[in-house]
Amino acid sequence: MAFFRPHMLFDRIEAVLEEAVFRRLVSLFLVFIFLGTLLIVELKRQQLLPASVQNFIPGASHLLAIDLCFGLLLIYEGIGLIVGLARSVSESVGKQIEIFSLILLRRSFKEFAHFSEPLRWSLEASVSVGHMLADAAGALVIFLLLSVYYRAQKHQSYLGDNKAQGEFIEYKKAIALLLLLGYFGVGIYNSFLWVSQREDRLGPFFEVFYTMLIFVDILLVLISLQFSSTYHVAFRASGFAVATVFLRIALVAPPYVNAALGVGATLYALGLTMAYRSFFVGAGHASRQDDSHGATSQARENTTVGSDQNENR
Repeated sequence: MAFFRPHMLFDRIEAVLEEAVFRRLVSLFLVFIFLGTLLIVELKRQQLLPASVQNFIPGASHLLAIDLCFGLLLIYEGIGLIVGLARSVSESVGKQIEIFSLILLRRSFKEFAHFSEPLRWSLEASVSVGHMLADAAGALVIFLLLSVYYRAQKHQSYLGDNKAQGEFIEYKKAIALLLLLGYFGVGIYNSFLWVSQREDRLGPFFEVFYTMLIFVDILLVLISLQFSSTYHVAFRASGFAVATVFLRIALVAPPYVNAALGVGATLYALGLTMAYRSFFVGAGHASRQDDSHGATSQARENTTVGSDQNENR
C-alpha cells in the first residue's frame, strides 16, 4: 500500500477549488453576505434590532457591506495565491501583487466611509478624497504593470531533468499545504477574537499573511539550492522574496506611500523578470555553444583515432 504524501491531499484541494460549482457557490455566498449586510445595517439605522445585536454591528453605514464583501473576496483570492504557489513561483508573486491592488481598492471604499449619509462635503471628506485618489490610481498602475509582467513570463524550467522538476513541485505542494493551514489558522483565531469582542488583540490578517509569505519565499530559495545553485536562479528567487517584503511594508505604510511602494514592488518584479529572461537566454545560448563545441571536438577526436588506426593497418 502506498504511503500518504502531502502533495496528494494538496492535489485534491486544488481540484475542488478549480471546479466551476465551487466558484459558483463562492459567488452566491458573497452575494448573500452583501445583501444580508445591507439589510442588517438598514435595520440598525431604523433601530429595529435588539440592543445586544445593534452593539455588535460596527457602525451604521451601508458601506460596511462593501468592506465586508471585499474582505471575504480577498480571503478567497489568498487561497488561490497559495494554490498557485505550487504551480509557479512567478505566478504566485503576481497573485500577491494582484491581492495588494485589491487591498488598495478596498481602502478607497473605506475612505469613502468617512463621508456621512446623506453625503456632505467637509474637511475630513476632502482628506479622504485625496487618499482615495492615491489608492485607486496606485491600483490602476499596478493593474497595467501586471499585464506586462504576465506577458513577460516564459516558464522555462531551470532544473536539470523532469525528475528534479517533479521533486521540487512536491516540495512546493507540501509547503503550500502548511501555508494553507496557517492561513486558515490565523483567520479562525481572528474570527474568534472578533466574535468575542476582543478587537484589542485582533491581529491584522493580511499583514500576518504577507509576513508568512516572506518566510515561505526564503524557504523555497533554500530548497531550490539542492536542484540548482546557479547565480541567476538564486538571484531570481531571492529577488521575488524582496518584492514580497516591499508589499509587506506597503501594507502598513501611510496613504500615498503605500501606493508608491506597491507600484515600486511591481516594477521591481517586472524588472527582475526581464533581467532573468535575458540572463537565462544568455546562459542557455552559452550552454548550447559549449555542447556544440564539445560535440565538434569529440567528432574530431574520433576522426583522428580512425585515421591512426588506418595508418597502423
